[in-house]
Amino acid sequence: MPESSRQRHAVLALLLAALATLGPFSIDTFLPAMADIGVALSASPLQMQQALSVYLFCYALMMLWHGAISDSVGRRPVILVSCLCFAIASVGCAMANDLSTLLLFRGMQGLCGGAGLVVGRAIIRDRFQGHDAQRMMSQVTMLFSVSPAIAPVVGGLLFGSFGWRSIFVFMALLGLLLFAACWRSLPETLAREVRPPFAWRQLARNYLEVGRKREFQLLALAVSFNFAGFFLYIPSAPVFVMQHLGLGHDQFIWMFGPAVGGIMLGAFLSGRLAGRRNARQLVSLGYGLMFGAAALNVLSAWLLPPSVWSSVPPLALYSTGMSLSAPSITIVLMDQFPHLRGTVSSMQGFTQTMFSSLIAGVIAPLVWTSTLSLALTMSGLLLTGFLLRSAYRRRVSRTG
Repeated sequence: MPESSRQRHAVLALLLAALATLGPFSIDTFLPAMADIGVALSASPLQMQQALSVYLFCYALMMLWHGAISDSVGRRPVILVSCLCFAIASVGCAMANDLSTLLLFRGMQGLCGGAGLVVGRAIIRDRFQGHDAQRMMSQVTMLFSVSPAIAPVVGGLLFGSFGWRSIFVFMALLGLLLFAACWRSLPETLAREVRPPFAWRQLARNYLEVGRKREFQLLALAVSFNFAGFFLYIPSAPVFVMQHLGLGHDQFIWMFGPAVGGIMLGAFLSGRLAGRRNARQLVSLGYGLMFGAAALNVLSAWLLPPSVWSSVPPLALYSTGMSLSAPSITIVLMDQFPHLRGTVSSMQGFTQTMFSSLIAGVIAPLVWTSTLSLALTMSGLLLTGFLLRSAYRRRVSRTG
């Protein structure tokens, strides 16, 4: 590959990864300050959990539209409008004086925050094929995965130095910076002549075409359950880190650092093994690592007192397996509908994020009381994801 082409690919990977960070930054940056935001806005801890659930619900809802709209109007306009609106919503969060106002603008953040992730996947499949697509998706995952480790650290530093409102000011600046970078450097990857017309009936037909295919349903749910096994610990992080592990609001890196290191390692392995191992082998290897991590997590929580050294390594191993298998599954999903990649990406993101919203708002508060209940729930979610993927394999074998 010519040097100039490699540089363009590197710039594109970096830009797509940065766009995908808006979602994790909106979730993770304000976690260290949740308790104090609740005090400032006279909201209980359970009410403050709504600030995460509302964000995730709106994030998932709009995911249905980001990709589908980009199929009709192009990738670039959707990205630019979303970045600008995200910045405006973040300013609204920074100025909130009551919980209702905060929830309103958190919802607006959610409506905008998923565009980079959804449309970015479609951009990769527009530009790359086969193993090149898997390598690019792995590179984006590696770069993007740094954000969950950085976000709570940045949030803790901003909160400790300038107060909780500075966290949302930072998000606004991030949105504006990405708007400017995309305006300058993001190419349009979807030619006008291949765009389907923007029409409500056509969009509805597209959703039905994708959503009613059983293979899509099984794989999309499998990915969602796999991810949920790890995501369970994100809304639980304030309790897990500060109560179970006995750390401070500026020490979230002890949880997120190793976990994100695992995501980066899994993405790296996925990219390196692309072309050497087929998708089925990579996914199977990923599940092997995740099941090993889940078993280690249960044993550690059952036999040992909670600590960084016993409770965190299983999360890193789990995230390695999750990240190793995810690119291959995502490409298989999108290749089921080559003419509707944006719509497929939207529906996959919607499924995964709606389930994450359920995890954050309902399941996590019920099980974060002990590390053992968290570990057992992780195992149950993983097992369900594996059974769904196995059902997909059986269906493909019968129809193939």
